[in-house]
Amino acid sequence: MTYPRKTLISLEDTPYYHVISRCVRRAWLWGVDEYAGRDYSHRKAWVLDRLQQLTSVFAIDVCAYAVMSDHYHLVLHVDRARAHAWSEKEVIERWRELFSIPEIVERSMSGTASEAERSLAREFVEQRRQRLYDVSWFMRCLNEYLARRANAEDDCTGRFWEGRFKSQALLDEAGLLTAMAYVDLNPVRAGIAKTPEESEFTSIYERIRCIRLGRRSSPDRPVKLMPFQDERRSSSTAIPFRRVDYIRLIDWTGRARRHDKRGSIDRALPPILLRLHIDAKGWRTAMRTRSCVFGRAVGRLERMRLHAKALGQSWIRGMYQTARLFTMA
Repeated sequence: MTYPRKTLISLEDTPYYHVISRCVRRAWLWGVDEYAGRDYSHRKAWVLDRLQQLTSVFAIDVCAYAVMSDHYHLVLHVDRARAHAWSEKEVIERWRELFSIPEIVERSMSGTASEAERSLAREFVEQRRQRLYDVSWFMRCLNEYLARRANAEDDCTGRFWEGRFKSQALLDEAGLLTAMAYVDLNPVRAGIAKTPEESEFTSIYERIRCIRLGRRSSPDRPVKLMPFQDERRSSSTAIPFRRVDYIRLIDWTGRARRHDKRGSIDRALPPILLRLHIDAKGWRTAMRTRSCVFGRAVGRLERMRLHAKALGQSWIRGMYQTARLFTMA
């Protein structure tokens, strides 16, 4: 069953979202397509290059990403307050990076427009301001660009994506942590990489690489990632965890491959799971390959119930799993 986008993305509930886009027919149009006998791996860099541009234009941050052979994942943070703090001139300059500006707006900015034209220009600016923190417009600017570029390279026309992007609302810190770890561990779970530091085209790969380089961003692929709590500068928004705790969790989860020792407690259990009251066994289950245990929202049971109520429903997929995964404090 499909749902209207407005019911999937509600900034009143949360600014965090996990989004997924998959190639048409799940073809390996980002990797090595053995059936077609072609290697499309170079296209993965297109995603990162475009993300670099879009995050400099939109009031949307990237918390995590993973570019696979036939799909990609993003964990996004929408900063509506930042967009509303921009001046009209800044909104227009940002929009100009991606689209053309109507002549009436140009005249308004130069001071040669009439009062009626200035009024229309202000309406244009406010509409574009809203679009600059809209996840659907962000994904449109990403996917349409990638599809056109791939079709031009293949000298063909037609659909490149199987449909509109899928999204999950991440309702609290526990939901955000779950989605970020799920995304960063995609190559490890798929058997493409053995460790997170070998998982190229993921945010965890870039974060570890930057630590090794002693930099905040990679010099040759500077996708601006949202900082962690301990990396925050001044009053900037940040992911509500410490970077070291998150990296330890990813490493521990990637190594926890066995599920035959019931009742045992791993002495290396990362403290972040204890602080957020997340069950270790349930966490491993949620991180397994193709374990699609959540639907359009991830979070603690009480937040899931409130989210369902806001949507006019009594139940949404994943409520049973979240009760097992996120124990009560």
